[in-house]
Amino acid sequence: MLGSERGVVEEWLSEFKALPDTQITNYAATLHRKKTLVPALYKVIQDSDNELLEPVCHQLFELYRSSEVRLKRFTLQFLPELMWVYLRLTVSRDRQSNGCIEALLLGIYNLEIADKDGNNKVLSFTIPSLSKPSIYHEPSTIGSMALTEGALCQHDLIRVVYSDLHPQRETFTAQNRFEVLSFLMLCYNSAIVYMPASSYQSLCRMGSRVCVSGFPRQHEKHWKELCGRIVLDPEFMVQLLTGVYYAMYNGQWDLGQEVLDDIIYRAQLELFSQPLLVANAMKNSLPFDAPDSSQEGQKVLKVEVTPTVPRISRTAITTASIRRHRWRREDGFDFSNEADSSIPGSPIQHGSTDLGIKRVQEGEVLVRRTPEHGSPEPNYAAATTEGRTEMRRQKAVRQLLERDTGSLSPSRPSFHSSVCFHYPKVY
Repeated sequence: MLGSERGVVEEWLSEFKALPDTQITNYAATLHRKKTLVPALYKVIQDSDNELLEPVCHQLFELYRSSEVRLKRFTLQFLPELMWVYLRLTVSRDRQSNGCIEALLLGIYNLEIADKDGNNKVLSFTIPSLSKPSIYHEPSTIGSMALTEGALCQHDLIRVVYSDLHPQRETFTAQNRFEVLSFLMLCYNSAIVYMPASSYQSLCRMGSRVCVSGFPRQHEKHWKELCGRIVLDPEFMVQLLTGVYYAMYNGQWDLGQEVLDDIIYRAQLELFSQPLLVANAMKNSLPFDAPDSSQEGQKVLKVEVTPTVPRISRTAITTASIRRHRWRREDGFDFSNEADSSIPGSPIQHGSTDLGIKRVQEGEVLVRRTPEHGSPEPNYAAATTEGRTEMRRQKAVRQLLERDTGSLSPSRPSFHSSVCFHYPKVY
């Protein structure tokens, strides 16, 4: 760590301690202008042996517990890096170095699960509508709801799902570690639109490292930091994917694709179904080119739903549509090609059997061959004419059936059962 960076951090530590309560709002409004502060704080957090790590963690907690929302977001931007350092130290032999980071993570967790009076919060989640597209489906246009009085009455009724209460934690254990970290990732994702680009980069780096550390894929990475295999939880990976998906569309296209492949790699090894479902849906919905992020401060999330080509047919499949499709195909049948296919000299010929069979649509043309009379050539023109006449008659019957469809009842015998079609046979 350079001396100039150390001086920036020490100045930031002393400045906030001497700040009166009336100046906190103005301080929060100007904190983002300190361009050299954030990179210096990242270097302090990454170095577990740095003597400034403990006072930095303490001050980040003081910022988070303040009533100013912008100060809370300033602390949240370092959450992915804090998680990575904590998990890295957890699997190493030097577990005593993460005491201040562990206290900071637990402090943020305990602040978020309770309100100002100390009562546990109940988190609510709105059920998304299937009429809006997602990475899992396309919106259906079948049976659009009419704008009736009943529909307007239910417009303001929002269906929500409430989460379970989260108990307070005083220390990390192997059982509650990812319960706490998953909840912290949920808090980070709820404010991800306010995070700077450096936080998105930290999120992608953290996701890639926790997934491949200790596996052969780690040797393919440009970073050579030695780390053991980190145990992961499916819920934590799903929350990680949520943040990565937003970061991909907001300036971190290459890093986002890399961490997405690493998460799929780890989920396949662990046979985690939920991360695999979300990650594959994300991967299949990505566009071919990186989204345009040239506009400064643009916060977008464009979704290209799957499948891209071809689109799913949105036409309802009913009995009437199937019947119309079958009649349309039969009405457009070309009899001349069928008749020409059995004429001697054509590419398709019958063998020397006693009976040659030629089908004309749904009728049959039978040609009897005897040794005495040789192989007479049948009258194909007559067969074709009779077949067309029969097709017209069948079409007229179908039209009658379609008119009488609404008048049929179970007590009345169906018209289909009372009509018998006799197909012509020409010898």
